[in-house]
Amino acid sequence: MVGHAPFGFPSERERDMSTTKRILIADDEMHVTHVVGSKLRKAGFDVVVANDGEEALRAALECKPDMLITDLQMPYLSGFELAMRLKSEPTTSRTPVLLLTARGYVVDSSELALTNIRQIIAKPFSALALLEVVHGMIGGSAEERKAA
Repeated sequence: MVGHAPFGFPSERERDMSTTKRILIADDEMHVTHVVGSKLRKAGFDVVVANDGEEALRAALECKPDMLITDLQMPYLSGFELAMRLKSEPTTSRTPVLLLTARGYVVDSSELALTNIRQIIAKPFSALALLEVVHGMIGGSAEERKAA
């Protein structure tokens, strides 16, 4: 029997046997994590949710997601700080990040270079449009796309 890693995340061996992509969602607004998480699960993704930046950092280092979707403004560690920390860690240095933010927020390109933020989406956003961005960033099978 293959063992599970702590906190219920599959071990690396179990993860290698599965083709399901894991997405970590970090946002302190429960309605955002619920809507986005539901849409991603329906599309066939494995979803892990964190409610603040520090929790997201711990979860990312533990579960090694294929992608991070994070809010910019969160307690304890902002989405930008989280993205910088993940880029500095060997196990998450290549994890792509989708940043959710309030309308009108602009991130300087020199700051973006310090992170793996690949795209910024302003709130409010369409869950379907966000799913299309996710597929563009990390792919997904044809079945996953049809299910969405």
